[in-house]
Amino acid sequence: MEVKGRWWNGNWGRIARRDIWLLSDGHRWRVRGRLGGDGGREVAYEFDDEQQARAMVNRMMETSAGAWRDLTEALRQEAQRLRAD
Repeated sequence: MEVKGRWWNGNWGRIARRDIWLLSDGHRWRVRGRLGGDGGREVAYEFDDEQQARAMVNRMMETSAGAWRDLTEALRQEAQRLRAD
C-alpha cells in the first residue's frame, strides 16, 4: 500500500507520541494509528473509500492531544530526493 498521508502529534516519548498513516492500494484505504513511537501499540482500520478514511484520520487527531503536524509533503520530497541520488 502506498502512503497517502502521514501525521505526528509533535510529542516525543513512549507515552505522549501519536502517529497516523493514511494508505491506499488504489481500491482499499487503510488508516493506521500508533501510540508510543516505535514498538508502540497500533490500530488499523479498513475503508472502501478515501472520504471515510480521511474522516477517521480527523477523528483520531481530534481525540488525541498534541499539535498535529502533517508530514506528508516532507516525506514525499525526501523520497524523491533519495530516488534522485
